[in-house]
Amino acid sequence: MNSSIKNILTSIVVVLFFNSVHAQNVLTPKALIEMNRVSAIGVSKDMKQVVYRVSKVDVASNKRSSELFVIPIEGGEAKKIEDYSNLIPDDKLSADGKFRIITEEVKIDKVFGMDYYPDLKSTNVQIYNSLNYRHWDTWEDGAFGHLFVEAVDGSSKTDIMLNEPYDCPQKPFGGSEDYIWSPQGDKVLYVTKKKSGVDYAKSTNTDIYEYDLTSKTTKNLTEYNKGYDTQPLFSSKGQLAWLQMKRDGYESDKNDIIIFMDDKPVNLTASWDGTVNGFSWGNDGGKIYFTAPVGGTVQLFELKNPKSASKIDAPKQITDGQFDVNGIVGQAKNIMVVSRRDMNHAPELYTVNLKNGEMSQLTYANDAYYNSISLSKIDKRIVKTTDGKDMVTWVIYPPNFDASKKYPTLLYLQGGPQGALSQFYSYRWNFQLMAAHGYIIVAPNRRGMPGHGVEWNEQISKDYGGQNMQDYLAAIDEVANEPYVEKDRLGAVGASYGGYSAYYLAAIHEGRFKTFISHDGIFNWKSMYGTTEELFFVNWDLGGAYWDKDNEAAQKSYTIFNPTEHVQDWSAPMLIIQGGKDYRVPIGQGLEAFQAAQLQGIKSRLLFFPDENHWVLDYQNSLIWHSEFYKWLDETL
Repeated sequence: MNSSIKNILTSIVVVLFFNSVHAQNVLTPKALIEMNRVSAIGVSKDMKQVVYRVSKVDVASNKRSSELFVIPIEGGEAKKIEDYSNLIPDDKLSADGKFRIITEEVKIDKVFGMDYYPDLKSTNVQIYNSLNYRHWDTWEDGAFGHLFVEAVDGSSKTDIMLNEPYDCPQKPFGGSEDYIWSPQGDKVLYVTKKKSGVDYAKSTNTDIYEYDLTSKTTKNLTEYNKGYDTQPLFSSKGQLAWLQMKRDGYESDKNDIIIFMDDKPVNLTASWDGTVNGFSWGNDGGKIYFTAPVGGTVQLFELKNPKSASKIDAPKQITDGQFDVNGIVGQAKNIMVVSRRDMNHAPELYTVNLKNGEMSQLTYANDAYYNSISLSKIDKRIVKTTDGKDMVTWVIYPPNFDASKKYPTLLYLQGGPQGALSQFYSYRWNFQLMAAHGYIIVAPNRRGMPGHGVEWNEQISKDYGGQNMQDYLAAIDEVANEPYVEKDRLGAVGASYGGYSAYYLAAIHEGRFKTFISHDGIFNWKSMYGTTEELFFVNWDLGGAYWDKDNEAAQKSYTIFNPTEHVQDWSAPMLIIQGGKDYRVPIGQGLEAFQAAQLQGIKSRLLFFPDENHWVLDYQNSLIWHSEFYKWLDETL
């Protein structure tokens, strides 16, 4: 290992050691990053085993490695394997085994100087004539992800997307769930958004297309719907289901399960007051299983496949507890294999008895480490909001918590803004790690979060600086009244919308907070509107463009709810973290905020990661992120 890297890592470990409250028996940043990470691959063909992967990070080498395992579905000893191709069905192979779906990038549009001027070999200019010139963390290069049907014997290869300028899988986060074979293997269904330019940037209208290998024609199966249509999946009986959002431009709309019945789409969850994360057909096609946020957790639900569109039963919740069911792996008779996590434990595989909801742990990848440290106590608390509503608020206490002592306390500001604040386990915003450093964490399920009904979830749109800010303050005010909270040592921390919340609260908190941390937060809605890539998000949540002077909702967003309009009221120290390749909340947001704080003489620091996007993905960068995070809190709180 390079000696300079070794010295840096040694200094970071030393700093974090002395900053920890009980460094020998609580979670540390390096241990968090190097935690075993369990991910399921599937249930074996004979339904007797579960195949999964365990990944391991080595911070010193900045690399990640992984190993494959199988374990009996009833539990027992895991066995390491080298390959699982004979254990798990290949769903990208046609029913007759003759064809396979593959993905490749296809260059279609001209972008670079050399595309236009091939004789100028040294040019690095990029030329754009429309929007969507960059997305998430990547500049548009004129190439599109396409699906090909390739003969297994190599005799043929067909671009089923017909050389059109559209992507499948969807960028930036689409995967293999975006394309499937029909049961007979004569058609391919795939998800894409067939829009370009300004229309692409302003729309969420993905559709499910069906390509017929015999006629070489394509049909849009969801043309009637103008929002998201995603995750097509056939049952064992050949019935199609998928997820759907109704409204174009609203990325956090209610997500429903749709099936085809008598050649017509039927919404199975239309009258259910919730939103679906993901789903899977039951083995016999008689039921659908799905996960959804509920009450600050994520649980497994069951939905009967109706015999008539007029007689649809309400979903039945199968699991219940202070945890998240964060993924469905597969079914074996009356047992469902799932991934489960909570604020003290990284994801592990569990089995669920579908008759009674009882769960049994299947993998124990990190138990040896958990048994060597003290874990946090986590309370689910109900806080009354300023408008008289009940709000779920998670309170996470330091390990070995002593109610006779006093502790500094952090208000956690969730991003999204419509992401669930459930029993998640993050490798960066990790509550267990924050608590291990001696902080109480208050994490309110403020307005805008799913799991508390559609109305609660939707309220935040066009009201960014409104009721949800009062929800934050109601939560911290109630917990701060406890005798074990040091009221003069409160901080507020968050990323993305949570980073925006930090900037906004910094002006209106009336002296509650001693310090703030904002990671990739929105500071100036006007410049955000002018540089972010997914315009449907700001159009929906803010109400429109800043130049639309007759739009009352939009004008309120760009004035009253705009942190830059209130920055003169800042006074508390501010740590500002910004990724250089974050095109969702671009670099100018962090730089503007840091400059505003510096010019007003406010203690502030800029932590800039030039090669990171909206997240911090490099492992050594992540360790430095943790080091600077807690160093800032030590300095200012």
